[in-house]
Amino acid sequence: ISRAIVRDLHTGGAAAKFFSLLMLVNGAAPVLAPIVGGQILRFGSWRGAFVTLFAIGIGLFLAGLFGVPETLPAGRRSSGGLRATIASFGMMVRDRSFVGYALAMGLAIGAMFGYIAGSPFVLQDIYGVSPQTFSLIFGANALGLMAMGPVNGRLVEVVPLRRLLGGGLVASAAAGIGLLLVVIDGRPGLVGVLPAFFVIVTSLGFILPNATTLALASYPRAAGAASALLGLGQYVIGAVAAPLVGVVGAGTALLMAIVIAALSSAALLSFLLAGRETISAL
Repeated sequence: ISRAIVRDLHTGGAAAKFFSLLMLVNGAAPVLAPIVGGQILRFGSWRGAFVTLFAIGIGLFLAGLFGVPETLPAGRRSSGGLRATIASFGMMVRDRSFVGYALAMGLAIGAMFGYIAGSPFVLQDIYGVSPQTFSLIFGANALGLMAMGPVNGRLVEVVPLRRLLGGGLVASAAAGIGLLLVVIDGRPGLVGVLPAFFVIVTSLGFILPNATTLALASYPRAAGAASALLGLGQYVIGAVAAPLVGVVGAGTALLMAIVIAALSSAALLSFLLAGRETISAL
């Protein structure tokens, strides 16, 4: 819904700037959540975390109810209920450009899910990183992602969205392949693994806002359905990628590296096959 709201209000570079702001918030979450959770446990049991989540949920509900007005003008609204929504989905999955951008984004996020699922075991069990050091590494990568949001927001004013998206996907694919080569070779160790992780995560600061803007550009009257399809694709791919990295156990980093390299490379290929957007769509 947040993506649909941005699409209702903005197009082109302006939309990409707002999606970059959303990316900044998403990047802050993994940095702040462990800190807040740790403080909650200082003053209570694990139940306090769920009480806090409940309170946050109520706050978000009230904020959405009273603080977020309808953003789609009446003249652009469509009717038809579920049948019209399904018809919109059918039109989108036949749209080569939309599918290309959606897959590029979903596969890149799938690579990050592979990182999230596999890095705790790889870094701590294989490379001997302490839990405290791992938290610093994880936080540094998240801070890198946060930093890319404002950078992308500035660059969209002077650089075409498709070029920024392509650059992010090239960086992600190169890092994924580099990670695989490092794991196969074994000798570089953390010196090779950590930079690859950092690039895989931070490149999303260029991938997510620009891919979202380009995918939604052609659907001003069906932004909600298009956004829903984008979200579905992301989490389906993520749900498949996350368990794959641990299929053979935590004793090797090879499968994680293969999953990340394959998904990031497939994301770049999907982008190349998407075709160029029309000026009118933006």
